[in-house]
This record gives sequence, C-alpha cells and structure tokens, in this order.
Amino acid sequence: METLGEPTSEEVMYRVFAAEYLGAEGDLQGAVGEYLEAAIESDDPAIARRATRVAFAAEAWQEAVMAADRWALIEPDNVAAHESAAAAMLQVADYLGAEYHIMRILDLMEDEIVNNGPVVGALEAARMAMDNPNFYKVTLKNFATPWTNRDQDVFVPLNDYSATVIGMVRDNVPFTELLSADLVYVADPVLGLSPYSTTDNVHYRQLEDGNYSLKDHLVATTQSSVSGLPPAATAGVMTSRAAAAEFFVAGTNRAMFRFTLMNHMCNDMEQMLDTKLPPDWIRQDVSRSPGGDSRLFLNNCVGCHTGMDPMAQAFAYYDYNVDTGSIEYTEGTVQPKYFNNDLNFPQGFRTPNDDWENYWRIGQNRHLGWDPALPGRGQGAKSMGQELANSQAFAQCQVKKVFRTVCLREPEDQTDRDEVNTIVGTFTGTGYRMKQVFADTAAYCMGQ
Repeated sequence: METLGEPTSEEVMYRVFAAEYLGAEGDLQGAVGEYLEAAIESDDPAIARRATRVAFAAEAWQEAVMAADRWALIEPDNVAAHESAAAAMLQVADYLGAEYHIMRILDLMEDEIVNNGPVVGALEAARMAMDNPNFYKVTLKNFATPWTNRDQDVFVPLNDYSATVIGMVRDNVPFTELLSADLVYVADPVLGLSPYSTTDNVHYRQLEDGNYSLKDHLVATTQSSVSGLPPAATAGVMTSRAAAAEFFVAGTNRAMFRFTLMNHMCNDMEQMLDTKLPPDWIRQDVSRSPGGDSRLFLNNCVGCHTGMDPMAQAFAYYDYNVDTGSIEYTEGTVQPKYFNNDLNFPQGFRTPNDDWENYWRIGQNRHLGWDPALPGRGQGAKSMGQELANSQAFAQCQVKKVFRTVCLREPEDQTDRDEVNTIVGTFTGTGYRMKQVFADTAAYCMGQ
C-alpha cells in the first residue's frame, strides 16, 4: 500500500484502516465506500489517490468519478489525477467531464514545454506519458514478457518475472538489482486475488484478466517470503517461478545462463565464442571429439563452454520440478542434472558445488566492461547476477532495448549511436533508473 499523509482527523484514520481491512477480507465495495468518505473528509492527496485506485479495482465507476475528481481538485497539476478522472467519467458516459480533464492534461504538457524549453519540456512530457496506466500494462509488459520464455513470445500471460520488471521500473529500483535482489512484485492484497503460489501462475493471471492497473496495484515483497528460497539463494528474476519453469526445467541449467545473457547482455553464445581460454571447467557431458573429430571441439565447442560452464555452475543447486510446478533449491547438494551424460568425457570437470568464475574477464570478452570493483568469482546465483548486471554491456543492453521499444527501430547512424551512449552514461551515473532511460529515449525520438 502507498504511504498516506498524516490524517486530518481520527475519523479519517478510522475510515482508512477500515477500508484496508475490508479490502484484505475481499469486500471491495465496502473498502470503496470507506475510502471515498475518507477522501471527502481529508485534504490528503494520497488518500484521494488510494480511494480512486480501490474504486477502479472494484469497477465502482460512480465512486471512482467522485474520488478521482476529489484527487484532481486537491492536486490540480497532477496528470495521473486528471487521467483517472477522465477514464472514470468515460465509464459513466460523462463526456463533458472527461473532456475537461483531458484538456487539463494537454494544458499541463504544453505548459511544461513552454516553460522549460523544448528539450526539458519534452522530457517532462515523456514523464507525464509514463504516468498513464497503459505505459505499465502495455508498453512495459510487452517490453519484459519476451525475456520470460524460450520462444521470446510477447503474448504469454503476466507472471512474477514480468511483474517484477514492471514494478522495478515504476519504483525506480536500481536495475542492477534485477539479477540478484530478494524481490518480487505481487498484486495489492486489497484486490482479494488468490495469493502468490509457488506451483502455478493463477495470481498473475487474475491480476491481468481482471484488467487491474499494474501502475497502481503491484506491491513489492521479498521473494524469499513467498517462494521458500533462502534469502541468499534469491537472484532477482533469475529465481522467479516463471524463469525457473522455462530455463531450469530439464537440461543442464545452461539455458538459464544463455537466455540471461541474451536478454540482459544482448549477446548470444556465438558472439561470446573465445577458443583461447582454458578449458579446465568444461563439464563431462561435452564430448572432446564430437563425431570422432576433435577439431570440432577445439575450434567450436570449446569457445562457448570455456566461458559458460564456469559461470553456469552458479546454478548448481537449482532445478524446476515439473510434477509440483515449482522451483527447487538443494543447498550444498549439486543437482543430478549436472552429471547428465558424464561418460561422454569422464576426465572432464565434475561439478562439486556452486562456485563460479568469470573467465571472460580475460581475452576478447573483457570489452564487455566488467566491474573492476567486483572479484569476478563467487558462490551462487546472486553474486553471479551481480557480476553480469554491473557490467557495461548490461547497461548498454538495457538502453538499446528501450530504444527499440520506444523508437520502433534499431539505432541506425552515428547520431543515434551517440545518443545511446549519452543515455547509457546518464543511466549508469544516476542510479540505473530505467524510467529515466524511457524518458530520455522518448524525448530523443519524439516527432520521428
């Protein structure tokens, strides 16, 4: 729940607490009534905002009109308040009221451009656009969803991976925590949905199918508190249920590493191939003479596995159980999948634990910009995720993906590439805030 200001009276405080209690018990209509009364009696915009969001969640459109109108009255320069009022009024066919609030939004955006100049004004206009719930429900969901599945399908349902990305962008959580934080975003309890489950995706399907605002109804919690993983074993979206179902299932857990590399470093294994690194960490399942020809191993296979296998060992204690539909973590015990086909080359490396090391800090892949403040080795997925997310390649990849999403094209010329580098510099220098990347990119591509 969002933080509310100091209530204006004990009556308002009582109504706020009553509304939250009723919402948690599944009585959304009761919560709507209590919050609306609190909003009318108080001048706190946070209460009016909360009343509006609860009314939207309950699809109580008359109450939503009253709550949003109150919010816009208290905060006349808040674009989100006017957007909410316009949307609610359209639901009850109050077209003149909706038109008024839409015109106020346009006036506010125009004022930003006139008062701050075209560059700053464009940035502020972009930020206003990001206050629209559709930015979260459509733009950000489509941005994140392909990362959550092997087919990179944009149409799969909302899940804990994509919801966490959306929440992190909304809340300006440093994006370097994407692959390491003990964090997951779930639906606001006031909605009364089925709780987060480690065995199915019902919670997120209900959130999406109910057409609830992802801008307003996602709340952060610790992943360890809902998944059963120890806090030290959480690794951001890599240990989400959705990621586990796609990338820890079957196989040898190399898929988790490969798809993380593709999605968040913008490189596939072919681009990382380096045949000059030591092969001492390559597992037993990799034949040293595929088809009886050792040249294939020396000139091809070794180039990927010398870098991948030492890093993918970070996932040695993870699996996805298809029977229970949940992630598994066996602290101190290497999953049997790491010994699949161990007779292909018995003299190869046999995984003893979840230690990992980044061999790419030497050789041609040092150009990815690994953080010199980090040791380049560690134990488990969390520290390995930090290694990836604090690289220059990670930052560049996020900006390139946003550019593609916002500008609907790849960077094409030197001007585009220079702008991408500028945005990367802002991103890394101001706390890795993805919302700023979207604003900067939108301002650059505006009118194109």
